[in-house]
Amino acid sequence: MFIYHKERPLEDLGNGVTRRVLAYGGTMMAVEVCFKKDAIGPLHHHPHEQLTYVLSGRFAFTIDGETREVGAGDTLYKAPDVVHGCVCLEAGVLLDTFTPQREDFLAI
Repeated sequence: MFIYHKERPLEDLGNGVTRRVLAYGGTMMAVEVCFKKDAIGPLHHHPHEQLTYVLSGRFAFTIDGETREVGAGDTLYKAPDVVHGCVCLEAGVLLDTFTPQREDFLAI
């Protein structure tokens, strides 16, 4: 299966954050999330496992009550139902991988 970035719809989440579902199938999903400086990914949780790879920028991520600064090349793991969120310190892009798929992201 080939997925072309330019053919995937971009969803404006507001407040300086956009999301693009890249690929999904079976039990996995890849999502690109772009943040402007000072944009916030509010604290939340979900039943999915999530890996976040920082493609660019700098972020202050909070996972399960612990906050650390991360940048390009860093990876974060979020276990199911663990509260997490971020603040964008320098405009950047994240690549999120979920299992199982985020069906709520496909409802757009």
